[in-house]
Amino acid sequence: MIDRLTDVLESLLLLMDEETRHLRDSPFGSALPELAATKVRLVGQLDQMTAAYGRSTAGWDRALDDAQRTRLADLLARLEATSAANAAALERQIDLSVEVIGAITSEAKRLAGRATATYGAQGHLSRFDPTMPIAINSSY
Repeated sequence: MIDRLTDVLESLLLLMDEETRHLRDSPFGSALPELAATKVRLVGQLDQMTAAYGRSTAGWDRALDDAQRTRLADLLARLEATSAANAAALERQIDLSVEVIGAITSEAKRLAGRATATYGAQGHLSRFDPTMPIAINSSY
């Protein structure tokens, strides 16, 4: 029972290390969707396993021998550090994506030249710069 749990944890650690490496080396790489889908699957398995252990065997974590407990504690400590590094790389990826989309939007507005200015009844100048729809991979 605990061997399967530690195998899934080790697989998750290896996958998160690989994902973090890919995010740092090539932030828009084609392998990222597959890595993310696999990570979601492994986390789901881990969640399902711990829930099943909790339902089937009360106190299963206290029934571990010293070697199993030490191995599980080491894996969980590594998971904490690996998760922090992975979260930082993902946050960087999201920030980079937002910046790229903002630059594309600004350039599309500039090229379209649809900005207008209108004088209101009070003599105030009102500017209107409509957002251009941006298609990425032919979908909005």
